[in-house]
Amino acid sequence: MTPIKQGAGVVVLEIGASIGALILYAPASLDGQEIEISRAGVSRRTHSVVRHRETGTYAAVYPDLPAGDYAIWRPDGDQVQVMTTTIAGGQVTSCHWPD
Repeated sequence: MTPIKQGAGVVVLEIGASIGALILYAPASLDGQEIEISRAGVSRRTHSVVRHRETGTYAAVYPDLPAGDYAIWRPDGDQVQVMTTTIAGGQVTSCHWPD
């Protein structure tokens, strides 16, 4: 388990052979917004809230993701895919919200 400090709490990342995690760095303008992601070919989405982190950055953290390709969606409900990323088992993947 890899703990990530989050405000007064901690995010625990349980990664393993086929399970990874994602840290999505975002601009301050997205603070408090829920960003949804979905695995390629799967309509079910999961979300995380962008929060200010102790490191001075803003990020949404997605623990416990099955390895595979993921779509990242715009938070305004337009159903617009912003980008894709690949989650590898046993690793923490990080990506940055596009400009």
